Amino acid sequence: MSSTTAGASLPSGIKVLASFPDALAIVEFVFGGLVWILVASTRVHDPMSQGWVMFVSVFCFVISTLLLFLYMCGAHGGKSAWVAVDAFYQVIATIFYLSASVLQAYITYHMKNQAPYKNYQIDIAAVVFAYAVTLTYFIHMVFSLVRWKSS
Repeated sequence: MSSTTAGASLPSGIKVLASFPDALAIVEFVFGGLVWILVASTRVHDPMSQGWVMFVSVFCFVISTLLLFLYMCGAHGGKSAWVAVDAFYQVIATIFYLSASVLQAYITYHMKNQAPYKNYQIDIAAVVFAYAVTLTYFIHMVFSLVRWKSS
């Protein structure tokens, strides 16, 4: 895998899947999709909080997929402005997912004795994957900021 510090440009084509941190987009895609599916498959206990969790998971899923597609197609053309866009998105996604993870954990904790056991287990899985995708976005953010700083 190529290093982030080796160059300050974004890879294009199939190199996106072989470069770090850009390969993390696949993990973000899978874990974010799981958060989306798990939250959507349970009963809503707090519409405002779980609505935020759903917004974040769908928003980040769509934008990550779009950016991955654009990078693989080479639409960024190797321009340094895209490095800043990537870093900015990773910061926003990390902040959004951290807030969504905390809210989902809070909701799950407080519905422990109120929800059916199956829904409680699904919500616990959603919390685990929300924190996993938050960690993935955080790692991606750190390396994207390093790449942006060196560009």
